[in-house]
Amino acid sequence: MIDTHAHLTGRWRRDPERIKRDCLAVGVKAVVLAASNLEESQENVRLGAKFSGFYLAATGVHPQQTDPENLDSLDKQLKELGEIVKMGGAIAVGETGLDYSPAPDGEKDRDKGEQEKLFRGQIEISLKYGLPLIVHARQAVSEVIEILREYRGVKGVFHCWAGGKKRLKGAIETGFYFGIDGNITYEDGLVEVVREIPRERLLLETDSPFLTPVPRRGKENSPAYLPLILEKISQIWGVNIGEAEKITEENTSKLFWLK
Repeated sequence: MIDTHAHLTGRWRRDPERIKRDCLAVGVKAVVLAASNLEESQENVRLGAKFSGFYLAATGVHPQQTDPENLDSLDKQLKELGEIVKMGGAIAVGETGLDYSPAPDGEKDRDKGEQEKLFRGQIEISLKYGLPLIVHARQAVSEVIEILREYRGVKGVFHCWAGGKKRLKGAIETGFYFGIDGNITYEDGLVEVVREIPRERLLLETDSPFLTPVPRRGKENSPAYLPLILEKISQIWGVNIGEAEKITEENTSKLFWLK
């Protein structure tokens, strides 16, 4: 099993040694570290180098998040992000995208123009360096799909798919994958959506420390809870856990160029 989206750096910092031990004990053999800002991007790359093959670094700037001390212009943030990616060590750009919901406390209500500029800049970085995108789309799925259609050769994953059935066809046409998280264990509507997602396009993710799956719901999430998500997917597909694991691992390897 591979967790394709977890937050373990920056303000979400957790003990990487302990998380790794917990993961290996339950069969989770790698974790993709998503980034919300430049600080987390740099820390993800460092962890990826220190725990080579287990922690896999993504580098990006979330549409509503900034570095604690970095209120520089979007142009400067994009330039610095490009420099981080150029140095190597990252397997993806993200998470990036659009979020038109009110920003939570401590985050930034960027206007739509700023968000789009930041998103397009990161698409261009992903294309320049041949890396997939990890896309965040909340209350802006249609807008994200329209932007992605403008770029030839862009690939990636819709993190924590929230477009329902209505926008599924358009998203499938982009060639992107779909990240499914712990809410699959307690949202019946999402179960019906997952039935419509092509099996060869589905990835497993925890979004730790958020979206803790049942029966751990109410506690802080961990990549070590990924087997609970895999079990639910296997039930929805009507296959054994081993087959579901094989399919989702192959999907992950194809997207992120893992061997």
